[in-house]
Amino acid sequence: MRIQREMDDFSLDDDRMDEAPPSRQPDMPREEAPLDAYSHAVTSVVEKIGPAVVGVARRRRDGSGTGFIFTPDGYVLTNAHVVGRARELDLTLGDGSTHAAHVVGSDPHTDLAVVRMDAAPPAHAELGRSAGLRVGQLVVAIGNPLGFSFTVSAGVVSALGRSMRAQSGRLIDNMIQSDVALNPGNSGGPLVDSRGRVVGVNTAIIRGAQGLGFSVPIDTAHWVIGELMTRGHVRRAFMGVAVRDRPLDKRLARSLGLTQSSGVEIESVEGGSPSAGVLEARDIVVTANGATLATVDELHRLLTTWHAGKLLPLRLVRGAKLIDAAIRPTDAASDDK
Repeated sequence: MRIQREMDDFSLDDDRMDEAPPSRQPDMPREEAPLDAYSHAVTSVVEKIGPAVVGVARRRRDGSGTGFIFTPDGYVLTNAHVVGRARELDLTLGDGSTHAAHVVGSDPHTDLAVVRMDAAPPAHAELGRSAGLRVGQLVVAIGNPLGFSFTVSAGVVSALGRSMRAQSGRLIDNMIQSDVALNPGNSGGPLVDSRGRVVGVNTAIIRGAQGLGFSVPIDTAHWVIGELMTRGHVRRAFMGVAVRDRPLDKRLARSLGLTQSSGVEIESVEGGSPSAGVLEARDIVVTANGATLATVDELHRLLTTWHAGKLLPLRLVRGAKLIDAAIRPTDAASDDK
C-alpha cells in the first residue's frame, strides 16, 4: 500500500509535467524596435554618405573644416569661412589619402563655397530638398570636429526658419536649427536625412551652448552652387531685410483674394537700407515684380537676377490689408555690410 501511494504521487507529478506550465525563466533584456530602427537609419546614412565626406585644409595657413563631394567629377561644397581667402586647398578622404583642390567660387553672404578636387572622387553625395523638413525629423552630421576625423553625430531638426549673421555681417535666412552635436571642424559638412540625402550644410554653433547647431538649407545651396560654378561669385541685389517663410492665414488670404498658401515675412529692416521707411517688420510680401512670392528662396533667386537701382514693385500684407510698395535694391557687392 505504501509503495502504491508513492507511485500514485509520482504519476500525479508526471501528469502535471505533461501540462507544460508556463516558463518562469527570468526576463531577458530585449532591444526595442524604435532603437533598432534608429540605429539602422543612422548606420545606413553613414555607409551611403561617408565616402563622399572630405576634410578641408588651407595650405600654409591655419584653418580646417569639412566638405562633401556632390558631383561625379569632383566638385565639393563647403563653407566660405572654411576656405577663407585661400585658392589652393588639401582634401583628405576617409581612407586617409590627401588630394589637391582649388576654390571655384565663394559666397560669404550664405557662407558657402565650391571647391574642385584635382583627383577622381571615390563617391558623391545626393543633394535633397530642405523645403519638406519637419521639426523632430532625424538628421545626421559627419565632420571633423576638433581634429577627430570623420565623426558621426545624430539628432533631430529643432526648428526651421532661423536667421543668423554670417561672418560677412549679413543675415543668412531660413537656417535649419538642430540638436546634432557640432563643434569647430564640423563646418562645411553635410546635414543628412534618414534616406542619405543632404538637406543642409553645417555652418554655425553658439559657443558655450549645447544642442544648438545651425545649417544652411540645401535649397539655398542649390542656386548658390549654380552661380559659383558659372561666375565664381553670386550676383545679387540688396534689400536690407531679414526674412523668413510664413504661412498665410487661410481666411485672410481668401478675403484678400490670394491663392497662395505662404509668403515672405519681414523680420527686421536695416537702417539706411533700400527697404527702410518702406517695409516694416511683420509685413508679408506676397508678390514681387508681379510674380507670386511664396518662399525666401524665390526672393533670393529674384534678387540674384535683379539689376541694382531698378525699381522693384512689391505687394504685401500688412495687418489685414494688401499694400503696394516699391524699393530700389542696391548692389550687394558695393554695400559695406
